[in-house]
Amino acid sequence: MTAADVRKLARAENLTTTSGYAAGFMQANLLAVPQEFAFDFLLFAQRNPKSCPIVGVLEAGEYSSPLLPEGDIRTDIPSYRIFEDGELVDTVTDATGYWSEDMVAFLIGCSFTFETALVENGIKLEHIEQGRNVAMYRTSTPTVPAGMFSGPQVVSMRPIPAERVADAVRITSRYPSVHGAPVHVGNPEAIGITDLSAPDFGEPVEIPEGHIPVFWACGVTPQAVVMNSRPRLAITHEPGKMLVTDARDLEYQVP
Repeated sequence: MTAADVRKLARAENLTTTSGYAAGFMQANLLAVPQEFAFDFLLFAQRNPKSCPIVGVLEAGEYSSPLLPEGDIRTDIPSYRIFEDGELVDTVTDATGYWSEDMVAFLIGCSFTFETALVENGIKLEHIEQGRNVAMYRTSTPTVPAGMFSGPQVVSMRPIPAERVADAVRITSRYPSVHGAPVHVGNPEAIGITDLSAPDFGEPVEIPEGHIPVFWACGVTPQAVVMNSRPRLAITHEPGKMLVTDARDLEYQVP
């Protein structure tokens, strides 16, 4: 499938996850906030580049960009979350009814982008093998505050065979614009995760024997930050259900 195919499919149905769809195309997280909060979030992202690598910004009133030609940021993601004063008030497949003309949309790099490279190098991804959304967790690691925004870092977890962990680190480190190398390997309690079977976002993923949990910074971090900072309105993607863009993964790979 092409990126446009997935966006068309997303307009028709609420996919379980976009992981594994449109291999080779960059996927992105979404955070949209009223313009009055946009500078604070841009500064927050600059101070927290592992969690919030910005790959695109749509100005107030814009619904499409070169990353999704002829697309619509309000409809082309499988599912959206609506926050008011930091509280989740709705989950919708079409965010148009909540979108005002002053909304500024930030597109944030997603670790699904480097999954193709992992698979092509022989590293199976258990959430795909098990037909599940990736597991994501709030951690005890704080982000660097900026303006009104602050909160915990969120990570995504992928079980990796012990003998391939170094390869996974090397491969993903070549994608700094989509979170890059892991932020933690092994013991989850060291970053404040007490139960891997109970993720805060996504679905639990079974860890096969001989595999080690590996954690990457996650673009769901802004959602945890919204819950903590409580702007009057924020629109995000449903975790694991991403915007699939027309940009190619290789454009975000460094030598």
